[in-house]
Amino acid sequence: MSEFGQTDDRHSGEPDRPALIVDIDGYEGPLDLLLTLAREQKVDLTRISVLALVEQYLAFIAESRRLELELAADYLVMAAWLAFLKSRLLLPEDPEPDDGPSGEELAAALAFRLRRLEAMRDAAARLVSRYRLGREVFPRGEPERPTEIRQWRWQATQYELLQAYAAQRQRQLANFVRLPRRTVFTLQDARERLLRLIGTSRDWQALDSFLLEFAVRPDLRATARASTLAAGLELAKEGRVEIAQAVPFAPLFLRVRAERAEADGSGGGNA
Repeated sequence: MSEFGQTDDRHSGEPDRPALIVDIDGYEGPLDLLLTLAREQKVDLTRISVLALVEQYLAFIAESRRLELELAADYLVMAAWLAFLKSRLLLPEDPEPDDGPSGEELAAALAFRLRRLEAMRDAAARLVSRYRLGREVFPRGEPERPTEIRQWRWQATQYELLQAYAAQRQRQLANFVRLPRRTVFTLQDARERLLRLIGTSRDWQALDSFLLEFAVRPDLRATARASTLAAGLELAKEGRVEIAQAVPFAPLFLRVRAERAEADGSGGGNA
């Protein structure tokens, strides 16, 4: 029997389950049948004693200690429904409609609470029947630690970026800039070296041939080339050497002037 008086097939198909048989004022039979007859107005509710119904229900519960909660709840709803029908017959009709819940709403609320209680008991039973750590299942010998992955996300406004850049620039202005002293191949050194290497030879010699030793020294390569070129031009201006170049941007060639070579040769012979 459901909470609205309809016959429930869950109990009719189970003969081994106890049924509540009531004997009230000439009626003797199942409680669900009495409720069905009362709803169809086939029995006189004024002759039914609610006190006797409650006493028989309590006696039935006391004798059935192992009764399932669902069956007891159904019988409780049936008894409450009969009591409600009896009270509506005995009490005078209220001319003003009552704002409180109706009998159907009360019965539905009661049935909902009973179903929720049964659901909680079922959930508790399911939790108890699960595998337990240390009894049915066991942890790993070397448990894995969770890997923590951090992703940094920087957020800043345009004003904050400009402010940070200005602060960084101010810190850099406080530093002193010191440039390393550069090694310079002087013009005088290039002049003396060029005269020593040319000697009294009358053959043309490339200017780059006098700079071979500076090719492996990056710090003196540029200054040696510039100083040697300036020294060669100065010696040519003085008439001590001759400079020749076939075409623009071609290699430069140097040799001692003939008069200078003869003078140096005669001076050396007299000595």
